[in-house]
Amino acid sequence: MVKTDQKKASCCESASVVTSCCRIEALISVDERGQMVLPKELRDKANIKAGDKLALVSWEKDGAVCCLTLIKADNLAERVKEFLGPVMRDFG
Repeated sequence: MVKTDQKKASCCESASVVTSCCRIEALISVDERGQMVLPKELRDKANIKAGDKLALVSWEKDGAVCCLTLIKADNLAERVKEFLGPVMRDFG
């Protein structure tokens, strides 16, 4: 495991990181019931199909939510396993 003394900024905190890894794919509206529609082109590009689960991650700054990120639940589970795997082996 690589350790670093520098705190990594979230993508919401660093404009240079945002421009290098993220882009605005679409502007979507929220209806009266709080529902949103992901554009078909984006669903196709991200391989999101009916029934897929998405995790909604919120980022806070100064006590207010400033960013929302959607992550396919399967991908999130893999990242958690990668992150916790080395820690769990230490307890085994």
